[in-house]
Amino acid sequence: MIAVKVTTKNSINQVKRKVDQGNFKSLGHAAAAIRLVARRSIRRRKSAAMPGSPPNTRRGQLKRSLMYAIDKQRGVALIGPSFEVVGTAGKAHEFGGKYRRERYPKRPFMGPALEKVKDRLPSMWAGSIR
Repeated sequence: MIAVKVTTKNSINQVKRKVDQGNFKSLGHAAAAIRLVARRSIRRRKSAAMPGSPPNTRRGQLKRSLMYAIDKQRGVALIGPSFEVVGTAGKAHEFGGKYRRERYPKRPFMGPALEKVKDRLPSMWAGSIR
C-alpha cells in the first residue's frame, strides 16, 4: 500500500488580481484602438463633411480632443471628445443637433470606429491572464 499526503493552497485572491490586471490592460488596448480609428476618420479640411460621413475639422481641435479613460473599479472604458476642449460639438456631430445656434446633421465618428474595431476586441483579451 502507498500513502500519499496532499496539501492544497487557496489562491483565489491571486487569480482575481490577475484577472483584474489582465482586464484593465486589455480594456486600455481596446479603448486606444477605438480612439485611434476615430481620430484617423476625422480629416482636417476647411469645408464641412457630407452628412453621414465623419466630420472635418478646421484646426484639428476635434481630432485632438478625443481621449479615453478606464474605470478600474467598474471595468469600463469611456472614449470620446473631451468636453473641456470642444464642449458639446462632438455630441452635435455624432448624433446631429444644435451647437452654437446652428443645426448640425448627423456625422458619426465614434460609432463607426467601434464597428470597425469590434471584430478585433476578443483577441485583445485572449491570453491576458498570466
